[in-house]
Amino acid sequence: MTCVTLTHLCLLVILGFRMLEKPEKPHKTRKSSRAPRIRVPNKERALFTVDTEKFIGVVHRLSLTGGSAILAKGCVPEGTLAQLGLNTVFGKVTAQIEFLHAGADGIPLAQAFRFLDMDRVSSRRFGDAVKQMQSAGFSDVEEKRTSIGDVTFQTLSKLRGSINRLSGVISSGRRTRA
Repeated sequence: MTCVTLTHLCLLVILGFRMLEKPEKPHKTRKSSRAPRIRVPNKERALFTVDTEKFIGVVHRLSLTGGSAILAKGCVPEGTLAQLGLNTVFGKVTAQIEFLHAGADGIPLAQAFRFLDMDRVSSRRFGDAVKQMQSAGFSDVEEKRTSIGDVTFQTLSKLRGSINRLSGVISSGRRTRA
């Protein structure tokens, strides 16, 4: 085993970054982005209608494309079509939905659904309600900070961590040779 002692900190930093770099991932040609998800406050209830059967569900999450709910009657078969009635501060929202898989959001009784159709008035009301819940802080999406200070701090933190790891590797090599 050959030991190398570096006398310049710049070389140590460059080597540290080279050794710790991850191989580049292939560039994705299509960016898929998920609609922001909203944690619905206050255990809001919605009325679900499958054929002529009506039942209540507690809405757990919502997004512009669907959501999840815990249904009073338990889970329904995946692919079941239903109508959703939901009261918002902007008025009643009605939509055609399709039930998806059970176990949504890691909750065994929560069932995911997606919106298939919503009239223009309901769509406007629903969009306004989602915006209001997002601005109230119920969104799962964290806003990314992009100030120069944050970027500098993150870069220096990574640099410090790399130097500490390399220092540990170099010192453990010196102890074993002595």
